[in-house]
Amino acid sequence: MLNKLAAIAKNTFVETIRQPVYAVILGIALLLFLLSPSLSMYTMDDDNKLLREIGLSTLFLTSLFVAIFSASGAVAVELENKTILTVLTKPVQRPIFVLAKFLGVAAAVALAHYIGTIALLMVIRHGVLETASDTHDWTVVGSAAVILGITLLLSTFFNYAYDWKFTSTAVVVLAILATFGIVFLALIDRDWQFGPSRNGIQRLDVYGAALLFLAALVIAALAVAVSSRFNTVATLSACIGLFLLGLTSDYVFGRFAATHLWARIGRALVPNLQVFWISDAIYEGSAVPARYILVGGAYALCYTTAILAVAVTLFQRRQVG
Repeated sequence: MLNKLAAIAKNTFVETIRQPVYAVILGIALLLFLLSPSLSMYTMDDDNKLLREIGLSTLFLTSLFVAIFSASGAVAVELENKTILTVLTKPVQRPIFVLAKFLGVAAAVALAHYIGTIALLMVIRHGVLETASDTHDWTVVGSAAVILGITLLLSTFFNYAYDWKFTSTAVVVLAILATFGIVFLALIDRDWQFGPSRNGIQRLDVYGAALLFLAALVIAALAVAVSSRFNTVATLSACIGLFLLGLTSDYVFGRFAATHLWARIGRALVPNLQVFWISDAIYEGSAVPARYILVGGAYALCYTTAILAVAVTLFQRRQVG
């Protein structure tokens, strides 16, 4: 059973990162990260706080769309093309199939989120040029240029020499090189001196990215559940709807929960995505304790498990022949 689970999850992950839309979403996200210092330099206040919020928003939306399109390609497209029959006739139990698809999609989301997080940390390390006397952090600029340049060269070489798919190769190579890049920046300061204490990487940013990944897992579970019964358009609509409703849960349900039953039901059924958003901590300058990450993880685990249980129930009754 575990072998089947691992095999389907691995195949789903590989097929997901090979989809052109995966690379397109990631490429647009990296471009937005690159532009974010310029977009946040006119606040007449602390521009770096807005930079953090724009960066986290970009990271959140990237994981959201990667989860939606990955789940649609992994489940809905297989149902439409009837290729799912070759898997279910092995035999593979339907609960195993659903769980494996979720794990594969979650791994693809994790890879995109990881690359996005490193890009976010680099952008925050560089900061906003708030005054005319501010200068670029050339360690960040140089590291990013080297990472992107080597990624393009290696991906082109492997595509030409071994016929590896360019987009998926580029994503994997980028993740590896970005890891070396962020380690380098964690040790070297903007004056090209060894100074880990001056690396500009704050715990708040890492915690914020970790919380958004937990939210992305909830969205990924919902995308798998919806795509097991509906097509890509319906999956996209449902996930975006839940995303918007989850961000406004306190306003839509919370203020009526004390007096209305429907609000209490809605508050229980719809995950409150504000739990994973640290905008208040950014603007107030308050710390996010590690215990809060654990609580958020437990909250995400409960919702993800419940959604996957619904997905298994829906898929059990799905006619695939």
